[in-house]
Amino acid sequence: MPRATVDITPAGQGPDQDPSLAVRNNGGAAPSAEPAPPGRREALLVLSFGGPEGHDDVLPFLENVTRGRGIPPERLLDVAEHYHHFDGISPINDQNRALIAAVTKELEAAGIDLPVYWGNRNWAPYVEDTWRQMAEDGVEHAYVFATSAYASFSGCRQYHEDIARARVSYGGGPTAEKLPHYFDAPGFVRANADALAAAIASLPADVRDTARLVATAHSIPNSMAAVAGPQGGAYEAELMAAARAVVGAAAPGRSFDLVWQSRSGPPSVPWLEPDVNEHLRSLAAGGETAVVLFPVGFISDHLEVIWDLDNEARQTAEELGLAFARAGTAGTHPAFVTSIRKLLGERRSGGAPRLGTDCPAACCFVPRRSDARRAR
Repeated sequence: MPRATVDITPAGQGPDQDPSLAVRNNGGAAPSAEPAPPGRREALLVLSFGGPEGHDDVLPFLENVTRGRGIPPERLLDVAEHYHHFDGISPINDQNRALIAAVTKELEAAGIDLPVYWGNRNWAPYVEDTWRQMAEDGVEHAYVFATSAYASFSGCRQYHEDIARARVSYGGGPTAEKLPHYFDAPGFVRANADALAAAIASLPADVRDTARLVATAHSIPNSMAAVAGPQGGAYEAELMAAARAVVGAAAPGRSFDLVWQSRSGPPSVPWLEPDVNEHLRSLAAGGETAVVLFPVGFISDHLEVIWDLDNEARQTAEELGLAFARAGTAGTHPAFVTSIRKLLGERRSGGAPRLGTDCPAACCFVPRRSDARRAR
């Protein structure tokens, strides 16, 4: 099932020029600093990456993910094997279903009468189809929770683009605003800190207090990292801030490293380094005897976490003789679920929109071939 391809940039406008995606998605007005108007029919949309649900879905899904990125076909086949190892089923789908159920319960317990929808970028339920359903249900405004906590093209701007694509495909529908970055939300930090503390405790007692703590996140091209956020560099800065807060809560005073995983681009393009496996080799060469990985860059234990860390990184650690533990992700930790409700409440009650909601037009912009053609 191919993802819909539509032009989301109005004629005569560059994709990095005003009005921004945030403004266009909100019906032409900047996200408001005023409380939500009484009586407006609102909804929460959980917007995610998507994943295959069976063997036959795997390659079409990966083609959706990599369209226009120049990924070699042999790399797609390599990644496809990761999915086939799990019967072609991505864990992210059930994890999103579980998160939606937990958030729905949290809203109901707080007396918030708001329907929760689910849409994806790369596989069913596609966000375009969900948008149509929201419109038919009479939703006038959607608050969008993206399953990425950080700045970057793929972590923030592309979710704004997903909303724009859905609105163009439908011909309008609800206005929308994306909820802000939540890397520093207390519940997100608490969920990751609890997981890190549990992982440390799982190590043998003789290495527990000396194990090296290593935060991991998805690597991105250096060029993408350079333009993340309004001034650039926000992806790395936000990840470092989140990792520092998590370690401060779980293991005060201990040092940590931030490294990268899940690179998927062509070898000729520089991506953020070091790779987690190379870092493990450096740690072992430097005399470390134990390591705890905590994937603070992700919100659930989806395939890139369980394959790249539980399989490849664990195997590397075993070969090096490193005691190894991997912390869980935020998942449906109650504190994280509460943070989602609070993010929603923050936007509904008014106040200055934060980054992630009111992003400048050029924020996290990465030119594509289609942009070059538009400029000629």
